[in-house]
Amino acid sequence: MTGLAVAGLFAVVVQVTVAYVAAVSAPSERGRNIGAVTSGVVIGILGVRVLAGALGDTVGWRAVYALLAVLCVALALTVRATLDPDYRTPGARYGEVLASMGQLARTDRLFLSRGLIAFFLFASFGTLWSGLALPLGTEPWNFGTTQIGLFGLAGLAGALGAARAGRWADCGHAQAITGSALALLTASWLLIARTEATVWLLVIGIVLLDFVVQAVHVSSQHLLTAAHPPRASSVIGAYMAFYSLGSALGAITTTWAYSTWGWSACCWSGAAYSLSALVVWGLTQVTGITRYRAASSPRPQPKCRDTAPLQC
Repeated sequence: MTGLAVAGLFAVVVQVTVAYVAAVSAPSERGRNIGAVTSGVVIGILGVRVLAGALGDTVGWRAVYALLAVLCVALALTVRATLDPDYRTPGARYGEVLASMGQLARTDRLFLSRGLIAFFLFASFGTLWSGLALPLGTEPWNFGTTQIGLFGLAGLAGALGAARAGRWADCGHAQAITGSALALLTASWLLIARTEATVWLLVIGIVLLDFVVQAVHVSSQHLLTAAHPPRASSVIGAYMAFYSLGSALGAITTTWAYSTWGWSACCWSGAAYSLSALVVWGLTQVTGITRYRAASSPRPQPKCRDTAPLQC
């Protein structure tokens, strides 16, 4: 428990990296760059499942943590040697920044709506990836850890779409992407629930789920950093609190639902979370939060208006 607490305390690399990239990127490239970073994050999250499964079956689970420790040290040295410092002049003291995060949640409707969407989005995401091993390890499949880990490859295929979602956001389509992606996320659970007959429907559902989750995640970060360019770091940090809480909720409820009612109950939970996110997005359209956002959004670049959509 102590190790998990320490790991959680210092697991802020994603938040810091996204804020750094948003701060140093030109407005017309911010979505694309955030999408590239997010793709890398998800590739790491899902790719390590494949590696961990193989190592767990061959040399034991402790080797996984030993390897991760070595990789973290190597990554820290690489970052230190290659990334330029952020020379922005501090605008406030640390305590003032923390206090401003609470005020942000109370007063900024765009931030609150995107935070709630992230909360339900990653509750749905956590439901899948925290509970997927449970049905695959039992009848009729009885897969081992290596085989279960290979399902991370399906997630990687979907996660690679995050970079494309960032480019769409740069073209001014972040709100439309969010609505359509959340509808597809809800539908993906119909495929994920079908584990008793064939794994191919499950694989297709995983690819779809991971793609749309990252599309919404990148779109939200793009909107928030564009709306608050001077304070991108604190805004992303506060937004990621919703991300973490949602992931934790998904992990807790999926194990409880599976032990009580089975995998179908887990899928109903995941679909309910994604549907809740879709409802929040729909309310933003009705209440005019998109109009509030439009005043602070960068104008679409000419190349996105005058060229084919795939070139955006």
